[in-house]
Amino acid sequence: MPVDGAKKEEIMTTTDSILEQMKAFGARLGLPKVDIDKLVDMNLKNLDALGRSAQVAGEGAKALAEMQREIVETAFRETSAMVRDFKPAGNPQEILAKQSEYARKAFEITMQNTRDVADLTKKTTKEATAILRDRLHESLAELRDSIGRRS
Repeated sequence: MPVDGAKKEEIMTTTDSILEQMKAFGARLGLPKVDIDKLVDMNLKNLDALGRSAQVAGEGAKALAEMQREIVETAFRETSAMVRDFKPAGNPQEILAKQSEYARKAFEITMQNTRDVADLTKKTTKEATAILRDRLHESLAELRDSIGRRS
């Protein structure tokens, strides 16, 4: 239900009155004075930092998904090639040696892929949390600077 102009003015007057009463009460108690404009600006900066952090995390997740897609495609291609090229001939020791070589290569590739995924995840997490950590430090300094004692 929309509020008409007169009702809106009455609400604003009541709100201003309540705020003035709270300010006077805080002054009598010696509570810290808070600069509301700075507080609003600080929270806008916090939201911006949160957005930037989420963007970095999203880009990292996208890069991670792309990396995993590439890993699966490469693994499928290489496995297909190994199976296609594997022609067990000769004595059992030679066949076992060839199978062991394929298994070793597959293991090394898997380990490298795991390291690459872990590195990308670590990098993305570090960047996203650095944005939030830096903003937290700035926010605390701004908050400390915006609060002063009433005289």
